[in-house]
Amino acid sequence: MPYVARNAEGRIESLHRERSPQAPEFVDERHPEVLAFLGGRAPQNPQDFSRLDADFVRVIEDVIDTLIVKNIINITDLPGEAQAKLFARKSFRERVSKSSLRLFEPTDFGDVV
Repeated sequence: MPYVARNAEGRIESLHRERSPQAPEFVDERHPEVLAFLGGRAPQNPQDFSRLDADFVRVIEDVIDTLIVKNIINITDLPGEAQAKLFARKSFRERVSKSSLRLFEPTDFGDVV
C-alpha cells in the first residue's frame, strides 16, 4: 500500500491496497502527498526534532533550577546520575557563555541599544 489514483490536476484522489487500472502508481505511505491526502503532515526534518529535544532539555533544566531555588526540592533529592548530568551541563554552559561575545553588556560608552 498505497497505490494512488490521481485526478486531472495530478492530485491524489484515492488510495488502493492493490495495483489496478484506476490506481497504477505506487507511492510510499510516508510520501508527503499521501500524508496530506490522509490529513496528516509530512514528518519533519530529524534535525528539527533534535532541536526540539535540546530546547526541551533546557526547559526541564530551568524547571529543576526553579524548584531548587524555591526550596521545593534539593539537588540531593535527585539520583546521582541526574546530579552529575545537571552539573556537567551547567559547567559547560558557563564555559561557553564566558567565551561568547557579549553584545548587550554595559560598556564605558554607555547604552547604545
